[in-house]
Amino acid sequence: MLDRWAARSIRGGELNAALTGEVVRIQTANVGRGPKKSSSFHHGNVVITVMQEAMTKAEQSLARNGNGDAVLAMRRLFQGAMGEELTRSVEQLTGHNVIAFMSDNHLDPDMAVEVFILDEPLT
Repeated sequence: MLDRWAARSIRGGELNAALTGEVVRIQTANVGRGPKKSSSFHHGNVVITVMQEAMTKAEQSLARNGNGDAVLAMRRLFQGAMGEELTRSVEQLTGHNVIAFMSDNHLDPDMAVEVFILDEPLT
């Protein structure tokens, strides 16, 4: 992982790619699989990662059989457990403190989003 001084030299598309890689790495390590598609972008002090087709086969099966609320509740628990690690990674890559982290999921289509609010805009 980069230290904060090295992170300040990463910007634009390179930063977006690094952010996406870290979010996917953490998701995969904690859930057992990562999304099929993902991308990150930043504007001002906001960093967003969007993931598509992120559910496991078991989650997909539960959602198809009317247990979508259980899948969303389980996803919230996973994302809460990953929040500290995700925040740490974003802070290291951007060189800024994360003052708020929000996460949510959507079942159909299968999408997830991670939102980080930084203490100041990226320059």
